[in-house]
Amino acid sequence: MRHHIIVKWNSSVTDKAALLAEVEEFFGKTTSIPGIHKVEMIPNIIDRPNRYDLMIVITMEESALPVYDESVYHKEWKEKYGKCLETKAIFDSADFA
Repeated sequence: MRHHIIVKWNSSVTDKAALLAEVEEFFGKTTSIPGIHKVEMIPNIIDRPNRYDLMIVITMEESALPVYDESVYHKEWKEKYGKCLETKAIFDSADFA
């Protein structure tokens, strides 16, 4: 499956490129969780107020989702980066790759 995390940064984020690099490094660690195979960062290329800034796509086994949800990485994501979010959307899809 693919677990999509789609985020819009709030006004406290002044350097989106630096934050992207930090988040990319952070999420790279999640591949240590059994069943998580790949993490992709897909930044938005059009900067408009009605656009989200980043889509994080985690390719994983469906059984890995509850493990991820309870992991230190998920908890740290919410604790450390939650304050940077204006809004987010979560979407899970089949992995057709």
